[in-house]
Amino acid sequence: MRSEKHAVWERDFPVRYLLVREDFDEEEAVLWGRCAEVEGLFMDPPPLPREVLTLRGCPRESLLVQAVAAGAEPVRLLGDGMLSIEPVDPSNDGPARFWDLEDTAVLAQWPTPGDPGCVDIVVGVGVREDDYWGSKRLPSRPRFDLWFPSIHSIHSIQGGSPSDGCRSIDGLFTPRPQRPTQPVHLIGCEPAAPLRALLCRPLPQEGDPITLRPLDRHGRTMTGYRLDLHIVEARPSVLGGALIDVTITDPGDDRPTPAARPVWETWSDGVPTLPNQWAQFDAKGRSEWLDLTSIGPYGPEGLSGGTYQLDGQYVTDRAGLLLALGEALLGPGANYGTSLDSVADYLGGGPSVVPPFTLVWHHADIARHALAGHILHHCGGLSYFEETVNLLREKGVTVVLR
Repeated sequence: MRSEKHAVWERDFPVRYLLVREDFDEEEAVLWGRCAEVEGLFMDPPPLPREVLTLRGCPRESLLVQAVAAGAEPVRLLGDGMLSIEPVDPSNDGPARFWDLEDTAVLAQWPTPGDPGCVDIVVGVGVREDDYWGSKRLPSRPRFDLWFPSIHSIHSIQGGSPSDGCRSIDGLFTPRPQRPTQPVHLIGCEPAAPLRALLCRPLPQEGDPITLRPLDRHGRTMTGYRLDLHIVEARPSVLGGALIDVTITDPGDDRPTPAARPVWETWSDGVPTLPNQWAQFDAKGRSEWLDLTSIGPYGPEGLSGGTYQLDGQYVTDRAGLLLALGEALLGPGANYGTSLDSVADYLGGGPSVVPPFTLVWHHADIARHALAGHILHHCGGLSYFEETVNLLREKGVTVVLR
C-alpha cells in the first residue's frame, strides 16, 4: 500500500498520519483511517513499580555472587537484566517463562541457611512479566536463570548459557500493580471501513493492533508505531466537518519519546538533504533520527571502489557515529546500519556501498575520546570506536584516520 496514494484530501489542513493494518506483504496492508493530528503520542515509558525479591540459593561460584558478595568492592547496582524459569527436563515439562528486571539494586546478602555453598541475595527491582499468551503454568522442576549484562559477557547472553541462577525467588509470584497508561487521541480522523466497523461495536471495544504511520509533506511514510486499539470514545472532531476524534485508552508501550518530536518536525519537510542536521540533537534525539533513516532511502546495489569522506566533528556518541557513517557513504538521511551488527551486514552486500573502498575519517580523535568509555566486553575490551574501525578494516575497507 503506497502511503502517497492516501495522503491527500480536500481540506484546509494536511493528512499527517495513516492508520494501517499491516501484513507481511506491503501490498496487502489495509487502510483503517487517516488523521490530521495525533495528541499524546510522545511519551517516556513510566518506570516499573519497585518490588523487593529474595534470590534464594545462589551458588557462591556464580558470577552474580562473585560480583555482589565475594569481591573486594561488592557491586550494588546490577542494572537491567532478565530472568527465565526453564524446565529442568524440557522434553516433558514446561513451558519456559520470562521476566525483565529493570534497574536492579542489591539491598542485602547472607549465606543460605543450611547451605554454606550458596548465598541469598535481596534486591530492589522493577519487574515486567512477559506477555506470553499461552499457559502460565510453571515447570514442575524449574530452573531459575539470571542474566545481568553489567557482570556478564555479551557472549553468555547471546549464547543462552548463563552462569548465574538460584533455587527460588521469594516475592516473584505476586499480583503486580498496572502501570498507568496515557491515552492517545486521534484528531481529525477520517475512518475507513474497518475502523468504522470497530467503532460500531458495543463498549468495551478491542481490535487488532494497527500501525500509525506519520507522513512527511510529500506523503512519504517516515516510520511506524504499533497501537493497540482499546477505544473508549469517538466523537465529532474539533476540526469540524465529517471527521471524528478517537481516544485510545491503552495504546500499548510502543511509543516515541518526547525527543522524537523535534526530529519528526525536521523530517516532515522530506528526507534531509544537508549533512549534519542531526548534530543539533542530544543522544536521544540522534537515536530517533537514526530510526528514521532505517526507512530509506537506500544506496546503490553493491557499489564498490572510490573514496568517501566521513565528517567526524560531531561524532560524540554511538548514534552519531552511525549517522556520520551513513552520510559519508550514502548521503544525508540514508542508513548504513543501526548497530555494528547491521553495519557488518551492509558491508557484506545488498543495497549499499560495499568493500573495497576507502573511508577517510576526519576529526577521528573526537570519536576516539568520546567513545573511550563505551567498552564492548565481547570484543576483548575494545571501545566502540576501536571496534568500528576494526570491523571496517576486517571487511576490506581502507580506513584513513585524520
